Amino acid sequence: MNATSPGALLFCRADRDSVRPPALLLRERLLLAPAGPDWSVLVPEGKPWLEGADPVDRVIAGWAGALTVGVTWPVVALWWDADRAGCVLATGFRRPVGYTWLADGTPAGEDEAMHTFAARLGLDPVLDVQDLEPLTRPDKHADAPARLLGLLAVLSRHGLTLPQGLVPGEPAARLWAAAEARGAEPVEWHGWLDAVRTELDAVEEGPLGPWLRGPRARALATAQLAAGLPLLAWALTRRNPGWATAAALLIAQGALGLTYDRLRARPQGR
Repeated sequence: MNATSPGALLFCRADRDSVRPPALLLRERLLLAPAGPDWSVLVPEGKPWLEGADPVDRVIAGWAGALTVGVTWPVVALWWDADRAGCVLATGFRRPVGYTWLADGTPAGEDEAMHTFAARLGLDPVLDVQDLEPLTRPDKHADAPARLLGLLAVLSRHGLTLPQGLVPGEPAARLWAAAEARGAEPVEWHGWLDAVRTELDAVEEGPLGPWLRGPRARALATAQLAAGLPLLAWALTRRNPGWATAAALLIAQGALGLTYDRLRARPQGR
């Protein structure tokens, strides 16, 4: 490993459309690429640990936790520096679990952490754990990058494919260049408006999309207004606050639906 160039990779068990919105909220320069049918990888530029006070392991653990808040998929983050290397598994609001090796591959973590790692990822409790356990034992032929590759070999049984050129132990700049050369997508913060637009695009492309925008959404909003307005008039004449509230909600939802559809239909920049 290069003593002056630590690095990291974040493997997300989700497609790029799902990973992009939370990745934007990290407000860091990242590259996003597929890493198998059900996995994506984020390649950081590395400035936070190259120019800041926090070491790479602390930065990456924080990012992994932030990426999984409010989502259903986990993140497996790999990191390394001159002295150590390790992995971190983040799954929502649960405390992240990690394991560390010294640069020469000497285990420096708790054996139970690897079992927790396997359980939370839903790995095979027999076959996969059998191959993970040797990573927690001394091996004079395996340095820290080899340990990380051994971990990725187990995850490859579950769909993860390491993109060409993204080799654990390489400097962050070299990983960035390799990902960029293979067409990885830049993910860069451009303000809250851009982040919200990206999130809305992701939602609209999902199963709820037809009900948020388009002919079906407009029909639903119009029906809500058509039902809400006479209901409100009837409730006011009968002085019925319960039905008046329900009518007001229908009117508000219908108005918001039509407004949202109209605003999202406008070309960006107008």
